[in-house]
Amino acid sequence: MQELRLLCLVVLVGLARACPEPCECGEKYGFHIADCAYRDLKAVPSGFPANVTTLSLSANQLSSLPGGAFREVPRLQSLWLAHNEIRSVAAGALASLSQLKSLDLSHNLISEFAWSDLHSLSALQLLKMDSNELTFIPRDAFRSLRALRSLQLNHNRLHTLAEGTFAPLTALSHLQINDNPFDCTCGIVWFKTWALTTAVSIPEQDNITCTSPHVLKGTRLNRLLPLPCSAPSVQLTYQPSQDGAELRPGFVLALHCDVDGQPAPQLHWHIQTPGGTVEIASPNVGADGRALPGVLAASSRPRFQAFANGSLLIPDFGKLEEGTYSCLATNELGSAESSVNVALATPGEGGADVLGRGFRGKVAEGKVCYTVDNEVQPSGPEDNVVIIYLSRARGPEAAATAEGVSGKQPPGLLLLGQSLLLLFLASF
Repeated sequence: MQELRLLCLVVLVGLARACPEPCECGEKYGFHIADCAYRDLKAVPSGFPANVTTLSLSANQLSSLPGGAFREVPRLQSLWLAHNEIRSVAAGALASLSQLKSLDLSHNLISEFAWSDLHSLSALQLLKMDSNELTFIPRDAFRSLRALRSLQLNHNRLHTLAEGTFAPLTALSHLQINDNPFDCTCGIVWFKTWALTTAVSIPEQDNITCTSPHVLKGTRLNRLLPLPCSAPSVQLTYQPSQDGAELRPGFVLALHCDVDGQPAPQLHWHIQTPGGTVEIASPNVGADGRALPGVLAASSRPRFQAFANGSLLIPDFGKLEEGTYSCLATNELGSAESSVNVALATPGEGGADVLGRGFRGKVAEGKVCYTVDNEVQPSGPEDNVVIIYLSRARGPEAAATAEGVSGKQPPGLLLLGQSLLLLFLASF
């Protein structure tokens, strides 16, 4: 029995000292080190002892890091991968390294990086990603790195930075971000302000310069003059119409999204109907209402026609077009949205609005409605009447008021803002 125990102990010691053949493993200053640098490796080897705390794979020929690449070494505290040929880091490649304190990925060709893996590396103190091909950093990339002290992003291809990118890094004391081709538009102004006021050390600030636009090329970011910038704002207006001759016969509903902001925001329509969700990047038609190339056949007219001026036409409004219509404006500084609910009401039922004006038509619970023109009334229940009401979308931005329906708008064109509600009668 004693001999069996001794044999098992020898086997276990042998396993603990196992090391991939190209590498050297050992212990120094209390750290379990696996040295695989300068071995001409083209992939991360397997067979490491589970107690390895430092792994060097620098100066090899690694081209990528697949998911689970370091699953064998969950106790890693330092991982050195500099001077390889890594182009992509797959999701899950680093996520298992919850004890990692130092990560060096510098001097590679990384353009695709699993930023979500960083969310698992809450112990990280040093992150070197300089001298790569990074063009983009998600806003929440560093949200879990509250212990990070040093971050190196210099010599990449970053054009801009999302506002608040470095806000979670409460322990950060050193940031290198020079020699990136920054686009000095409104989206980078926040970083200039932050860099001038933060206590974080940012060396080589003279080399944090603008590459575009052309008139600012070479300008140091810390000397960039104020730019005329403003976040988007939207104002949704709408107009009922019975004159659809230019488009096609039938009832036409026209919505208009008046957009403001600098730089000029991009407009997008989100339409939720009984048949599903429709997403439209405006415009999808030309001035003649025909589809733009690449949207539909050039001779066709889309069901929802979004024009470059912010208007949206629904030529044949019916039950299938009921739903919520939202316009969303986005630029570098943020986004703004306004929504309206559109539905057909059942003819023959009536009521009064918050101003005491009468109408005919079924009003859904919670909707405030009124007539477009008090003089337009059906003569009897036998009339073929289509009633459409527009109601504000739910949310804190939509506070219903009667003040906005005081009749100051021109007949047939009423302002929604974000709280106005509309009922109109259209007979055909």
